[in-house]
Amino acid sequence: MARFKKKGGSSLPAISTASLPDIVFMLLFFFMVTTTIRQSTVLVRQNMPKASEIQKLEKKSLVSYIHCGTPNTAAARAQLGSEPRIQLNDAFAELSDIGPFIELERKEIHEKLKSKMTVSLKVDKETKMGIVTDIKQELRKANALKVNYSAVPGYNPRR
Repeated sequence: MARFKKKGGSSLPAISTASLPDIVFMLLFFFMVTTTIRQSTVLVRQNMPKASEIQKLEKKSLVSYIHCGTPNTAAARAQLGSEPRIQLNDAFAELSDIGPFIELERKEIHEKLKSKMTVSLKVDKETKMGIVTDIKQELRKANALKVNYSAVPGYNPRR
C-alpha cells in the first residue's frame, strides 16, 4: 500500500481582511453620530451653586448662554484682573455687548420659535449679585425675558 503525505504543516489559513473597511466605516459613523461638539470654551471660573428644585431645559437649541465669573487662568487674571467678567460665546464682553448678542442669537432662530428663546445665566457662586442684576437689566432692555439660572443638584434645605 502506498502512503499519502500531507503537503505542508498544520498551519492556519490567512485571516480575511475583506470586511475590515466595513467595520472601520461603521465605527466612524457611530462616533460621528454620538459625539457632541462643545459650543464654546469657558474662560471664566464656574463653581455652580447647588439647588434643590432643578428642571432640565427642553430645547437646547433655543438656549443662549451667558457665563459670568472670574477669569480661570493666571494669564487672564493678570491681564483682566480678578473681578468677575462676562463671557458671551468664546470672548469676554462688556454689559453693553449683551443687547447685540441677544439680537444676533435671535436672528439665528426660526421666526416662530423666537418667543421661546431662553437665556441661561451660568454664574459662579462667589460672584456678587450686583453684576447679575446689571446683566438682568441689559436683558430686559433687549426684551429677553425668559431667564434661567444654571445650578447643580445637591442642596438640601432640611439640614
